[in-house]
Amino acid sequence: MNYQSTRGGRTGVSAAQAVAQGICGDGGLFVPEAFPRFSERAIEGMEGLDYRARAALVMAPFLTDFSGEELRGCVADAYAEQKFSGPPAPLSSPESGVWFLELWHGPTCAFKDMALQLLPRLLTLSLGKIRSQKGALILVATSGDTGKAALEGFRDVKGTRVAVFYPQNGVSALQERQMRTQRGGNVSVWAVRGNFDDAQTGVKKIFADGHIREETGKRGWMLSSANSINWGRLLPQIVYYFSAWCDLAASGAVRPGEPVDFCVPTGNFGDILAAYYAKKMGLPVGRLVCASNANNVLTEFLKTGVYDRNRRFYTTISPSMDILVSSNLERLLFDLTGGDGGRVAGWMAELARSGRYRVEDDVLAKLHALFWAGCCGDDETRDEIRGVYARGRYLCDPHTAVAARVFRRYRRETGSRAPGVVVSTASPYKFAPDVLSALKGGAPQNEDAFACMRELAALTGVPVPRPLAALEAQPLRFSDACAPEKMGEAVLRAAGCGKG
Repeated sequence: MNYQSTRGGRTGVSAAQAVAQGICGDGGLFVPEAFPRFSERAIEGMEGLDYRARAALVMAPFLTDFSGEELRGCVADAYAEQKFSGPPAPLSSPESGVWFLELWHGPTCAFKDMALQLLPRLLTLSLGKIRSQKGALILVATSGDTGKAALEGFRDVKGTRVAVFYPQNGVSALQERQMRTQRGGNVSVWAVRGNFDDAQTGVKKIFADGHIREETGKRGWMLSSANSINWGRLLPQIVYYFSAWCDLAASGAVRPGEPVDFCVPTGNFGDILAAYYAKKMGLPVGRLVCASNANNVLTEFLKTGVYDRNRRFYTTISPSMDILVSSNLERLLFDLTGGDGGRVAGWMAELARSGRYRVEDDVLAKLHALFWAGCCGDDETRDEIRGVYARGRYLCDPHTAVAARVFRRYRRETGSRAPGVVVSTASPYKFAPDVLSALKGGAPQNEDAFACMRELAALTGVPVPRPLAALEAQPLRFSDACAPEKMGEAVLRAAGCGKG
């Protein structure tokens, strides 16, 4: 299996090179040159397997320069029992015919653990396979959860350093504290004076900056990424869609070959793209429901074919979705155009130039056949948190609530009664003040996140996850902030280059 650029600039890249490099030199993203397809019989054969065995089977065709033993070892380490409280991706069903796929039982209590516990192992093996004499300097722009998951996943991993950038005042108090208290000798964290798009654009500019690449290279570092622009981050996310369907089938909730609708709270489009790839690989997936908050650029695009980031940016109670430039959409467009890198490059150039682009009718028709899109604001999100708890005594975070709300609207407007899975992306305790205020009504009365966690646990009887409860006693390590245009200097300092 080899990889190519979504912008047509490079082909024939090995899996190890794609994982190690993270992003293509032409600014595009690595995608497989072909996709494996699993038969119905092969998928049914996964029903009796645990998550680790399913992960090794699903990912193996994409990682052909890794031995089976290497891949099984990576998976076993990543999803070890001491790292996840129970099965890595369990299903809960608070409402008839709808299941919540809980992806937040890992060490940072967010779905990013599902990939970022595995990526460091894939990356270090990849560096050896490409015979790199350099270590990997991992650059991460985060809207909340990726940063902590990357910091924890790469903590003290030999041959790596991690530099994380998050939007100042743009993440929850718990998310920020998770990053600022991070332990490890190879980690660094900066708040960016701007929003997530500023941080993400800054990281992309650093990758394209020849001076920074040269200076970091002199210090023995090659730049790489832990965002979902890195194929090694996106690939593990395909697994949990296979695992969810298999769990439903094993329990008798779905019949052999019966399609399941998946609703995904979406910001950078990576998580729902993984569901699309699972469908492409033969998994019985019905409609993909894309759920957005008030930053509804994806809702508009999937309905009209016009992507326009020139709009008001909202800071919401679902901050990991506060994104106006969804990087992984580029991969979907490449696939829907039959691999037309020139066409995709043209749209991305137009986005960079004017902040918008429009796809043609042939692509829009494919989008309509695959996706249904909806959005909701903070008031609806709070109401859904309250409603989900009232109906099934199920406690969900704001991002999951956005998806639950949009999925109920999808079913009401389309009449679909197919089995449905709502992807639950974070523990409600990462957003305790907002979840507590949603249950009690009114604005948050206490901004102390730890006090709110304790009150929420007392109110609902749902225990606080151990990793979050432990944060209160951990000292703050990081307090640096920078303007977006100074992110390059921060990376040079992380590489030991001074200010360059």
